[in-house]
Amino acid sequence: MEMNPSQSAGEVATTMTRTENPLVSVVIIFLNAEKFLQEAIASVLRQTYTNWELILVNDGSVDASTDIAMSHARSRAKKIRYFTHEGGVNLGMSASRNLGIENARGTYIAFLDADDVWMPSKLEEQVAILENEPAVAMVYGPAVNWFSWTSTQEDLRRDFVQPLGIPANTRVSPPNLVLHFLSNGDMSPSPSGILVRRDTLLRVKGFEASFRTIYEDQAFYTKLCLEVPVFVAGECWYRYRQHPDQCCAGVWRQGKARASRLQYLNWVTTYLAGRAYDDGIHRTLTRERWKCLHPFLSRLAAPVHFLRRRGT
Repeated sequence: MEMNPSQSAGEVATTMTRTENPLVSVVIIFLNAEKFLQEAIASVLRQTYTNWELILVNDGSVDASTDIAMSHARSRAKKIRYFTHEGGVNLGMSASRNLGIENARGTYIAFLDADDVWMPSKLEEQVAILENEPAVAMVYGPAVNWFSWTSTQEDLRRDFVQPLGIPANTRVSPPNLVLHFLSNGDMSPSPSGILVRRDTLLRVKGFEASFRTIYEDQAFYTKLCLEVPVFVAGECWYRYRQHPDQCCAGVWRQGKARASRLQYLNWVTTYLAGRAYDDGIHRTLTRERWKCLHPFLSRLAAPVHFLRRRGT
C-alpha cells in the first residue's frame, strides 16, 4: 500500500488489520542520567503497543541512574533487562547501542535516549507502517524540540517541530537520504525517533564503535540509507529534550564541533572507497569537507549544520 502525503501515519495505523504483533526491542542507553531516566522508561511503559521488551544499557554511570535501571529490571523481569559493559566501563554510545542490539530478541528495534520521551502511540503507529511496507527497513518522523520541560516562563513557548526537508509520508530510496543528511544534519532524526528491522541492523553491522559520542547516528544512517528504502512520516512521535548537559552541548563548549564533523565526513569518504555510489554524494562530501577545512572562506552567514544536540 502506497501512502500519500495527505494521509497521516496515524490514519494508516488505525485502518490496518494486523495479523500478529511482532516483538519490539527497545534499547535505552544511559550515562549518569538520573534526572531523566525514570521519565524515559515511563514513556515506554505507557505505550499503546504492548508487545515490547526493554533493554537498559549502562554506559559506566556513577550516579543513581544505575539503581533506577536495576530496580525496573528486578520488578519487571519478564519485560525489562539490564546490561552493562564488562567492568562497568564507559565505552560510548555506539558500543552501548550495539550491546543492546546483540541482546535484542525482537523483529524490530527502537532506540530511546535517556533524556527523551515517546508519545504513547509511537510504537503502535511505527510498527503498523513497517508491517505494511515490507520493502522499507526503517521509519522515522520529526521530533518536537522540547524546551518547555523546564516549565519556566522563558521556555514555555520555545518548543518547535523539527523540519523534515522532504515531503512527509513518503518512501525514500537509496541514496537520497544520505545526500539529504550530509547537507542537512539538523533534519536527520535522533535515534529516539526511529524504528528499524533487526535483520537490517545486523546486516549493516549496527553502529560504528569509533564514534563514542556525536555522529554515531549519522554514521549508522549513512550505512543503512545507502542500502535500503526508508519511510519518512509526518507524525511527531517523540520529545527531544533540550538541555545543557547533553554530550553534544559539551562538544560545542569544548570547541570540538568542527573537528567532529570532519571526522564523520572523513569516515564517510573511507567507507565509500571502492564502492559504486552516486556522483552527487562525492560532490556533497567534497563541499562539506571544504566547509570544515576552510570555515572562514565558506558562507559565514549560512546556517552551519555541524551536529544535532543529542546525547546519552
